[in-house]
Amino acid sequence: MLLVQDTQLALIHIPLELYSSFLQPILQLLFLDEDECRNETADSWAYDHPFVNISVTPIECSIACSRDLADELFVPVREALGPRKREVSITAEDYIVMQVDGEGLDAGQRVLELTSPLAMAGISIFFITTYFSDYILVPLRSRGQVISALEKRGFAFDHHSSVYMNNPAAAATTTSSLHHRNASSTTSLEALAPPGTPPPTSVSELQAKTFDTLRRRHIAPSVDPSIKLVHAAAAPTPPPAPHRRPRPSSPTEDRLHLGLVKCLIARPRFLSLTLTDAEPASVLLEQRLLAKFGAGPGAGVLLGAKQDVLVPVTLDLRALPLESTGIVCGVAGRLVGGTAGARGVLEPVEMSYLSTARAGTVMVAEEELERALSALRGMGEGG
Repeated sequence: MLLVQDTQLALIHIPLELYSSFLQPILQLLFLDEDECRNETADSWAYDHPFVNISVTPIECSIACSRDLADELFVPVREALGPRKREVSITAEDYIVMQVDGEGLDAGQRVLELTSPLAMAGISIFFITTYFSDYILVPLRSRGQVISALEKRGFAFDHHSSVYMNNPAAAATTTSSLHHRNASSTTSLEALAPPGTPPPTSVSELQAKTFDTLRRRHIAPSVDPSIKLVHAAAAPTPPPAPHRRPRPSSPTEDRLHLGLVKCLIARPRFLSLTLTDAEPASVLLEQRLLAKFGAGPGAGVLLGAKQDVLVPVTLDLRALPLESTGIVCGVAGRLVGGTAGARGVLEPVEMSYLSTARAGTVMVAEEELERALSALRGMGEGG
């Protein structure tokens, strides 16, 4: 099931060396209308805006927030930078966000199932895996095209509730059946291909073209094994009794807020925080930063803090246009299908994905890192 959020987002790219200049507006995103956003139905810290993502990676600081918040909080800081303001980019184009139910397929297969029809349709996307759900960001102008592509893939659109629901009959169509579907538009990756190159006619061909483009642009996966991540979420807190006024913040919530502030002030090497008005806060952060939330992993503030350690594998996409397509689909295809052994003896590498403004990051388990790197380093070789 996919729920289309009623919001228009801007994507912001901030070079790491300018991170400190934007720390104040980043912290302001955490506490917008803090007193007003608590309500009687909330089972955790409620957030007052449909979607915000704050990510710090080895490549950049990346923000996804509403256009209004981008104009209010980030544009003035950028304008005050003088000549360096050109290094900070805020998209002129608006994006919408779709929330994907996290149940059913494993994370890697879910990424592939959702991104392959959009890649074949030439639609640029950003994909963010959180603790509870996945989120797909697509250009507002592509909304109709996204609906059409997903309907063809087996997702029905409920025009009354703006919800996509999987159609079991159409869902029998597998990714392999897309091999015979022509792309509905020319993708930006095709524009980067040599003149006379025909558009891809299958997902496997699109993946090959994607990796060929990455290789020609000298974009290779990079990894720092010392960065060890955990996926976690805000622990739920009891709602107030019926007909009572909204409760004050709990000690757990206060520790969550304080921990997040400490993490952001500490200039983390890797952190991705997703805030929505529908789910508890979700955070992907360095394992060492758990201490910022108190004694012990998560200190009762975070769920999932003791789960398996993940290692990020990053693609620096600053050399590609923002509207490039096929990246997420290609990487997911490599890890879902390209890491299985002969006759499926080996299971595909489990993965989660984080798109930021100028990079793509795959998170894999520590013990699967070498197998994942082997598949990704071979991308573009032999399709």
